[in-house]
Amino acid sequence: MKVKFILFVFIATWLALLVRVFVLSVESNIYYEKLSYDNTIKTEQIAPVRGEILDVNNKPIAINELGFKIQLAPHLTLKKNQYIFDEEINTLLKLLPNLDREKIIKDYKKEDSYYNHNFIDVVDFVSYEEIMPVYSILNLREKINIVSSPKRFYPYNEVAAHSIGYVSRANKSDIKDDKLQELIGYTGKSGIEKYYNTYLQGVAGKREIKVNANNQEIEELSSKAAIENKKLTLNIDIELQKYISSLFANKSGAVVVMGVDGAILSASSFPEYNLNTFVTGISYKEWDRFSNSLEKPFTNKLIHGLYPPGSVIKTGLGLIYITSPEIGPNWGVHCTASMPLGKRVFRCWKRDGHGDTGITKAIRESCDDFFYKGSIQLGIKKMSDGLIRYGLGRKTGVDLPNEFIGTVPSREWKREKYDKPWYIGETVNTSIGQGDFLTTPMQIAQFTALMATAKLPRPQFAKKIGDVEIKPEFEEVLNEDELKKLPIIQKAMYEVCNYPSGTATSYLSSKVKIAGKTGTAQVVGILQDIKKRELEHEMEYYTRSHAWFTTYGPYKNPKYVVLVMVEHGGHGGSAAGKIVSDIYNKLLEMGYIEQ
Repeated sequence: MKVKFILFVFIATWLALLVRVFVLSVESNIYYEKLSYDNTIKTEQIAPVRGEILDVNNKPIAINELGFKIQLAPHLTLKKNQYIFDEEINTLLKLLPNLDREKIIKDYKKEDSYYNHNFIDVVDFVSYEEIMPVYSILNLREKINIVSSPKRFYPYNEVAAHSIGYVSRANKSDIKDDKLQELIGYTGKSGIEKYYNTYLQGVAGKREIKVNANNQEIEELSSKAAIENKKLTLNIDIELQKYISSLFANKSGAVVVMGVDGAILSASSFPEYNLNTFVTGISYKEWDRFSNSLEKPFTNKLIHGLYPPGSVIKTGLGLIYITSPEIGPNWGVHCTASMPLGKRVFRCWKRDGHGDTGITKAIRESCDDFFYKGSIQLGIKKMSDGLIRYGLGRKTGVDLPNEFIGTVPSREWKREKYDKPWYIGETVNTSIGQGDFLTTPMQIAQFTALMATAKLPRPQFAKKIGDVEIKPEFEEVLNEDELKKLPIIQKAMYEVCNYPSGTATSYLSSKVKIAGKTGTAQVVGILQDIKKRELEHEMEYYTRSHAWFTTYGPYKNPKYVVLVMVEHGGHGGSAAGKIVSDIYNKLLEMGYIEQ
């Protein structure tokens, strides 16, 4: 019995050993093979090169400057490696004396840890010209790694800054939304750079390499190229843009030059700022200077500047008036320069009044009294509904990020925002683009294109994404009666710029026959007991009205909308007339318009 038991134990032990050997040698082979693979094969992502942005004539307006970033091996801050760390930094500073020692040390220590086995970025960018004389020396050092790293560059500096936008370092929020930005390190922060960021940044490539125990590369196993250099072609003409920037020197405001199909030839917010300042990071001192400026250079006034539109909305409101049964095309008023309403008196801008006034004269000479009395006849609902249908109080759809919608006041809007009732005086204020009425320059440009062609276009900066042409988009918003009576408004807009009593005529020197509407938008209220209004040029600068002048031309064959808004410029014609004229003359000179 004992012999049998010993034999059983002997056989069982050997069977267990054999099973274990089988498991270790056969069943676990896949597991250990994978573990071995992971220990020796390293996968690297290849950062794509950001696509260039070109103007309509293929001139580069956002490109990549050739350069390199410098990395140091990890774990050099350990006590035993401290002398190596100091030696490598001293070498860098000797060969590249413009580098910042404190920044290199700070950036390295921030990323160094026991768990990080990758080289650490310590210098974001060194230009090709600067690094080439010392490249071979640095490349021989085992603890230093030099990696190709292009930097965004804007050849025209501040020109079209708010439209083009800029790229800057990706923050934690950016990386959370898009993991590729952690690899690239930069992302579009504003303007077109931000709106088309996903397209421009491309798609990362992938590389598999075999490494040894010291993380040194032995062999490349596979490589998949990044999808990069995706070009974006704009409708912008950078030469026209430069010219307009020169016209707006020492002024604040906005300019839009747009084809009636929505193609934006030029769009500027003033004052501008140098885009290249932001690529590698702006200093606190510069940031404070820009942020505290009363001219608000960081605000993209094209889509984020909210202004009372003043009289420029009288064209659209006039169309609503003459197509409504309450008013009609033959309705008129006798303007005596003031209209009592309750305890208030609503004044017309012309001290002696305009006398007998119909729709054409009301637009040509910007008679406030006509629109005051018409608003009482029509009511705020039809006014606000019509103006929103014409594109105000809603997004234009322009390809820029975070567009504001502005405000077309109404009973419903006031109840929702303030929980207060609507008063008839607010209807009257709305009729001349004042009160709570707020628009952006881009909305007014789109609105003007509607008056010119009967179609509401979507403003568009991009002409081609890669090789794919962007087709114009239009919204049909006018009813049959409005289409029929629109020529009445167009004729009145022509007289604004060409009739002796037109509000813009005496300020124009355009070689192109144009139509348009001036506007003076008050930024401070005028007390009821003031009988004689202070002249704009006599007022303190920041209390002067904003000056609007929106136009289209040529009158008989509309091709372009030109809108100019000068902050605190006073009267639209006097502040913007010469700028508008110069722009049309430049369009003529450049061949965009033919006589």
